[in-house]
Amino acid sequence: MAAAAPLDDFAQALSSSLAEAKLVPGSAEALIPRDFKPATRLAISFGGREVELGNLFRVNEVKLAPFVSFEAEVGDSLEDASYMLLLVDPDAPTPDDPKFAFWRHWVLPGLKPLAGADGVVAQTKAALTEYLAPGPKDESQPHRYLFLLFREPHGLALTKDDVGGEEFVQRRSFDPVTFVEKHQLQLVGLNWMKGAGDGWTE
Repeated sequence: MAAAAPLDDFAQALSSSLAEAKLVPGSAEALIPRDFKPATRLAISFGGREVELGNLFRVNEVKLAPFVSFEAEVGDSLEDASYMLLLVDPDAPTPDDPKFAFWRHWVLPGLKPLAGADGVVAQTKAALTEYLAPGPKDESQPHRYLFLLFREPHGLALTKDDVGGEEFVQRRSFDPVTFVEKHQLQLVGLNWMKGAGDGWTE
């Protein structure tokens, strides 16, 4: 694995990629604050292949939950901070007709980076929404998938009912903006990829 770029370089690349993907901070989706700058670099990998700000993954590559890693934020008051990861799709069922956006693929609370462990993260709470692999149809244009890392307020304790059911149709039309505001989550990290069916062609 290549050495991680400095956070400032990553932040600049992230900003450019979000603009290109029409995920500009402060846009209509309002999920990413206009003044957002990552406080940590969120690394996501499927089977050793890194998610790199919009690179394309096929359905067969994302069947299993990815490996998640990030460094602790800098600050004395953040030593015992806990984080939540959301994986959502703003392009469900297709980018041309996103009537089911946002599709909720994964909600993982209680993540804590281990001191001196080079990005290794401990999972201290059970998933609020179990991982459901992205599955865009072959005839659909590629979807955008957002991995969003939030700092949790101290003492946050949610149940699966606070997020919504895990049945297939219960995952659609999730409102992450309202969820984030209600539970006072602070966005600190972001990465994203494109996903396409195994048979999709340009």
